[in-house]
Amino acid sequence: MDETDLATPSPPLKSRAVIFFTLAIVGAITDLCSKQAVFAWRGLPGEKDIWWVIDGYFGIENAINLGAVFGIGQGQGAVFAALSVVAGIGILAWLFYFRAAESMWLTVALGLISGGIIGNLYDRLGLWWQPGYPEAWKSGVRDWILWQASDNWKWPNFNIADSLLVVGACMLLYQSLFPGEEPRRTDVDKGE
Repeated sequence: MDETDLATPSPPLKSRAVIFFTLAIVGAITDLCSKQAVFAWRGLPGEKDIWWVIDGYFGIENAINLGAVFGIGQGQGAVFAALSVVAGIGILAWLFYFRAAESMWLTVALGLISGGIIGNLYDRLGLWWQPGYPEAWKSGVRDWILWQASDNWKWPNFNIADSLLVVGACMLLYQSLFPGEEPRRTDVDKGE
């Protein structure tokens, strides 16, 4: 690959960049707005009881996750923030330098993952935190979605950013397990 290839992306890469950044930005904004709205409505964790959407199974319960997935790594917010930045840079390099964006599937998967990274990174950097909140929450991630199968089996609370990360990761897993080629546009599709 010579430098002119990198300086002038092909039209598909340009359109894929639009798709990628749209998914990342819309995903992050949706996550951040939902966190802001739910925390404004329901208050800080422990202030109000669970608001059930489907009684006993699905509801809204505010929580602060001081770790990563399932609360692993409690109190390591700065480490997770740094890893998020590294992951974001890696995604951009993979998509546009190594041309993974030629795959629509990877473009969508990595756009969703990036939206999740941005949404949770905002929280990890403490940009939501206010004086008067517990200091430990400064690098915590706001979670509010509660799902459980029963009182004995309760899934850890999560947010939209977490959902974006999981869907994107599942797409990557699917791509790695079934690496068949994506359908190519035919001459008829191109209008020729």
